[in-house]
Amino acid sequence: MKTILVPTQHIATMKSALETAVLLARRTSGYIEGFPLRIAIPPYVVAELTAGLTMDAYDAQRDEETAELRRLFETFMQEHDVPPSGATANRPCFGWLAASPEDEGFIGSHGRAFDITVISRLDADSTGLHRRVIESALFESGRPVLLAPPTAPRQIAGNVMVHWNGSTEQARANAFAMPLLKLAERVTVLTVIGGQEVPGPSADYILRQLQHHGIAAKPVRVKLGDRETGEAVLDAARAEGCDLLVKGAFTRNRLRQMIFGGATSHIMEHADIPVLMAH
Repeated sequence: MKTILVPTQHIATMKSALETAVLLARRTSGYIEGFPLRIAIPPYVVAELTAGLTMDAYDAQRDEETAELRRLFETFMQEHDVPPSGATANRPCFGWLAASPEDEGFIGSHGRAFDITVISRLDADSTGLHRRVIESALFESGRPVLLAPPTAPRQIAGNVMVHWNGSTEQARANAFAMPLLKLAERVTVLTVIGGQEVPGPSADYILRQLQHHGIAAKPVRVKLGDRETGEAVLDAARAEGCDLLVKGAFTRNRLRQMIFGGATSHIMEHADIPVLMAH
């Protein structure tokens, strides 16, 4: 987790995403790269937006919005004692990618060159763009996503919970999270009895695998009861005082989750701790 990508936009939860990225960078002595998240606008929409304006005035307004995002990002880093890249060695640092295209899909391609992408989780005010950004990072980058809660925690990856459901997606999330699992003081492997699972190895095998990596993980088993799986997972993480949840994303079909709900969708919308997700 040495390289951390942070798409920067004007949303209320941007501060928490930046705080979470800084916490992670301090944990790993990592590099944080910001870039302006800008949506690609079709020409006919641009024509409507520029009614009464010259194209030069419209371009100048877009440039000012982009410059403001850079100021927001760089000011935040400076206020949190994170220097520009190259200033010092073996400590967190930052950079800014100015030459990014106006295309939210860019995050899926550029994210392939990073260890993780940090994005604030969905909430009641999230736009369709925000959801597409998360899905692009999850499905196109081939790398994990760290979803930041509305309020950033005081620390990250000290007390980590892995939700094991037997799936390929969870196995990938576990593999991506291994550097953080090795840093953690406490790791638990959660099984939700009666929850959404797929045929696969039991949690006992995951505990054994982690032990071979020098990680003394402990099992946690909870009953689903009258809750949804995602709710049970978040309740268990909260009860254990965790500061990071490792979760495979969209084990069930993505469209099915959007229509009928699912553990991934619930956690993406309700988690109050950082969640490392991978598909």
